[in-house]
Amino acid sequence: MGKIENQEIINGEGYQLTRLDKAVGMARANSLWPLPFATSCCGIEFMATMGSSYDLARFGMERMSFSPRQADLLIVAGTISKKLGPILKQVYEQMSEPKWVLSVGACASSGGIFDTYSVLQGIDRIIPVDVYVPGCPPRPEQIIDGVMKINELVKHESLRRRYNDEYKHLMHDYNIELGEDE
Repeated sequence: MGKIENQEIINGEGYQLTRLDKAVGMARANSLWPLPFATSCCGIEFMATMGSSYDLARFGMERMSFSPRQADLLIVAGTISKKLGPILKQVYEQMSEPKWVLSVGACASSGGIFDTYSVLQGIDRIIPVDVYVPGCPPRPEQIIDGVMKINELVKHESLRRRYNDEYKHLMHDYNIELGEDE
């Protein structure tokens, strides 16, 4: 008998038993389908991260999804104007649960150097963010670190996250309606 992350695992010839939520978490973490929402220089750094030198495919992210309904990780990289904010929120709402958000760069995280009336001062004003990647623009290594943090979050997340009261309250705070079955 062995132990993984304080959970007992039963091994035998031809079988291994563990908890369902641990197996689902591992499968989800290693098969994320990201939707890149790149608007400026951070998007270029993200493209470099997808290249062969850094290779995000080793994290199970070889398939970029350009349809929100087929993605579970929204990667927002770059400056988001206030006019673009409602579109970003709509993209987030169209994603199916479970979904996660990675905010890449200073502009997406806090408005960056653009403290003006036309630039959204952080995407967390309109959608919830799970991991922030600092930098202007962040290096590919920093983006990979953010992806690794998302992987850890996904791996250890409850299967029933969207049904708990805290999640419903968070969505209510962001003015995001949940489906009728939730």
